[in-house]
Amino acid sequence: MKKTVTLLILTVTALGFAQTDTRLYDIINSVSAERIESDVTTLVDFGTRHTLSDTVSQTRGIGAARRWIKSEFEKISSNCNDCLEVFYQKNLIEKGDNARIVKDVEIVNVVAIQRGTKFPNRFIIMSGDIDSRVSDPTNYTSDSPGANDNASGMAGTIEASRVLSKYKFESSIIYVGLSGEEQGLYGGKGLAAYAKEQEWNIVGILNNDMIGNISGVDGVVSNRDFRIFSEPVPPTETERERRARRFYGGEVDGISRQLARYVYKTTKTYMPEMKPMMIYRLDRFGRGGHHRPFNDAGYAGIRIMEAHENYTQQHQDIRTEDDIAYGDVLEHVNFEYAKKLTAVNAINLASIAWAPPAPETVEIGGIVEPSVKLRWSKVENAVGYKIYWRDTTSPTWDHYKYVGDVSEHTLEGIVIDNYFFGVAAVGKDGHESPVVFPNKVFR
Repeated sequence: MKKTVTLLILTVTALGFAQTDTRLYDIINSVSAERIESDVTTLVDFGTRHTLSDTVSQTRGIGAARRWIKSEFEKISSNCNDCLEVFYQKNLIEKGDNARIVKDVEIVNVVAIQRGTKFPNRFIIMSGDIDSRVSDPTNYTSDSPGANDNASGMAGTIEASRVLSKYKFESSIIYVGLSGEEQGLYGGKGLAAYAKEQEWNIVGILNNDMIGNISGVDGVVSNRDFRIFSEPVPPTETERERRARRFYGGEVDGISRQLARYVYKTTKTYMPEMKPMMIYRLDRFGRGGHHRPFNDAGYAGIRIMEAHENYTQQHQDIRTEDDIAYGDVLEHVNFEYAKKLTAVNAINLASIAWAPPAPETVEIGGIVEPSVKLRWSKVENAVGYKIYWRDTTSPTWDHYKYVGDVSEHTLEGIVIDNYFFGVAAVGKDGHESPVVFPNKVFR
């Protein structure tokens, strides 16, 4: 009897501190650079994918491109017993909505949903952009291959769906090609509004915009570095929440920042050769990406992209000036690097979709006391919980304690003033929800 009890304790302890799931290594190894190259090539061969380009031709323009993307999702679905719900999500934008909309245009997103077995209305999203452009954003007739910006992100999204469609997940995964990014983030706005109408419970969106370039205009060449952009707090926070932050902290602990930390941690655990860079900024300086409309709607969203951009290959007419070849053409895309960043997305989609939901409420106490106290709302499918903490100047969660299947815990001897804290739910395979920063205080 004594041996049996000891074995049980060891088993529970190992589960609580599980750090790896070998299925994620299988997912990494299943991502194909060759298939990504084939898909990027196909997208480039449509000539232009400008938002206002031809929609009738079978071989040129954004209409042909989105039909091909939809057919690829449908093909993937047919190979997994119709595991994907594939459809167009559309919005009509009228001429003059902004200076880049020079005629009425229907913004058409291509959506593929892989429904979860336990939480079908809980979603984690991976996106790429369908559209492309040249120097003049209103020029919708010239060749605009958009090989890296953003056929790379679109091809990565398709490839992730190929790989992950072989698995079953508790929560749902959405793979989406968003349109109208170069004209004003219209695809993201449309899908975020649609999500609100459908009452989707969105954990977050991983927006992939340019994941194929390793040679920067700054002279740096790296196939390991990549950036994770995230805003500090949601723009939808209330005045009461803003005031509370002054006294309790949380200036860099919004839901998007927690999603960024999740991606950072998962990548460092399963792909230690990669060097994720946490960028404390919504996006590049003064620029925008398709995660922003989701942030604007109150959802978590981050941008994953290359670390070293080459501006001669973005938004450029194809030409040569002063011995510099301008243009976003196929030969500048590094497909092995795009494979790596696709794998980064895939393992994070899988980990979140296998994890239980995050606690809705996390309360913190311990003011003028020698130990911090936390309590939280329990969630379905969790076998236990982890309390995380870090120095107030640290960008990542550096310490944790697995506390089992309880709803409160006191960290003895750890003073509330000196650290930031959070709680994550842990599932049976060790996968965790994103960390939840305390949203209530008790005494």
